[in-house]
Amino acid sequence: MGVPAFFRWLSRKYPSIIVHCVEEKGKECNGVRIPVDTTKPNPNEVEFDNLYLDMNGIIHPCTHPEDKPAPKNEDEMMVAIFEYIDRLFNIVRPRRVLYMAIDGVAPRAKMNQQRSRRFRASKEGVELVEEKSRVREEVIQKGGYLPPEEIKERFDSNCITPGTEFMDNLAHCLRYYVAERLTNDPGWKNIVVFLSDASVPGEGEHKIMDFIRRQRGTCINTQTDLIMLGLATHEPNFTIIREEFKPNKPRPCGLCGQTGHEIKDCQGMPREKQGQHDEFANTMPSAEQEFIFIRLCVLREYLARELTMASLPFPFDFERSVDDWVFMCFFVGNDFLPHLPSLEIREGAIDRLVRIYKDVVHKTGGYLTQNGYVNLERVEMIMQAVGVAEDNIFKKRKEDEENFKRRNKEKRKRMKAEQQGPAYLTTGQFAPHALGRRDRPEAVQNARHQACDMRMQSNMVNAAQSLKAMMKNGGNSSAGPSDSADSRGVKRKADDSDSEPEPEDNVSCRPVKTPCLTGFILFL
Repeated sequence: MGVPAFFRWLSRKYPSIIVHCVEEKGKECNGVRIPVDTTKPNPNEVEFDNLYLDMNGIIHPCTHPEDKPAPKNEDEMMVAIFEYIDRLFNIVRPRRVLYMAIDGVAPRAKMNQQRSRRFRASKEGVELVEEKSRVREEVIQKGGYLPPEEIKERFDSNCITPGTEFMDNLAHCLRYYVAERLTNDPGWKNIVVFLSDASVPGEGEHKIMDFIRRQRGTCINTQTDLIMLGLATHEPNFTIIREEFKPNKPRPCGLCGQTGHEIKDCQGMPREKQGQHDEFANTMPSAEQEFIFIRLCVLREYLARELTMASLPFPFDFERSVDDWVFMCFFVGNDFLPHLPSLEIREGAIDRLVRIYKDVVHKTGGYLTQNGYVNLERVEMIMQAVGVAEDNIFKKRKEDEENFKRRNKEKRKRMKAEQQGPAYLTTGQFAPHALGRRDRPEAVQNARHQACDMRMQSNMVNAAQSLKAMMKNGGNSSAGPSDSADSRGVKRKADDSDSEPEPEDNVSCRPVKTPCLTGFILFL
């Protein structure tokens, strides 16, 4: 039940909660791979008792990854899932419990959200295919080079749903995987493994939370690992493990497979390798994904400083305020609730909610939640305060959008003006280039031309003044104005006037006298 953009905001505001994981790698000796010995102490210098895995966060990236080629068949998907679990187990090394939970039948609220998302994804998929066909035809007509279009069976991620054949096969494979590890891996010898597959109703996170609450009587203050809702447990020692977030990762073009542009901007540039077109295999060089720990104990310290309020008409309870904070975070939307239009995390929505909460809580007479139950009258006061600020939020959002469009329009105009050439010349990769001028900055050429034009105009004025002086003196070229022209840099060769001018550097303008009594001809 993830909240969009929540982790990015959390990691930027509270950077100390992030710790990079230390992961030991297996070694190879004489061609034989030696696995990591998970019975040794944890290299992260902290020992964990229990490991709880929300399996849907593993199944999706293993079946249809974004930064590497997708598995060819279902067998490769299962192997990728097993390897992912092995990596997490090697990093955490639980000593008591391993709990794996797969999403079962979802509540009605999430079904509504899923239905809207899947209809939208289906529509966007059809539009993407049409755009690819249109751009491909345009690029080929312009002479661009594109790899042949491959027709291959695409994995339908909608089958990751309770009741499908894929989920049934996954459950059987996971049972085999657990049995094999318990038998052959010493690190699994003393732990208890629980597998809650898709036949058990409920979200994976909710199954994990229910299990933790039931085990709280026997496993108090154990070190645990979870993907979401750790704060709601109020356990003091709680850690989350997840993949390291790397924003703005380049995605390949859907036509040529290269990065740096989108489908609509594809020009069909060939990818060269040793002088020949490279085979357009759908492979992307990508580094192995790293993992990080999110220490919720440190986050609780941050929240204790931020949520503490003085002069309340009722006793302050930090745990109750944490519940209210978690409840308000879901106002920006999750798998069950559509987000409010005026609340966007990227626009500081959570900070705004906290400020409103601290202002209004004096009037509410108590907290918003109690043991999972919500006081709607108090929540209504929060919503009214949010509604007061909505007009300003929408106005600022519209201004930002208009400014963004204006800047993009100006940027496109500048780029078009810089790249525009004569109408009869081809553009793009087939455009001709002047020899020796590819690396010369355009700004330097413009400055040189302007300087030469100004100098040429000045010399022409001097030449006109010299001609007038010669005509007044009866054609005597030795008069003063002529000398002044020579002193300003106008060179004349009386004995060899028909010879060509001597070569000079590329940035100077040189006037040359010709045997003509009508004046000087200046050329660049």
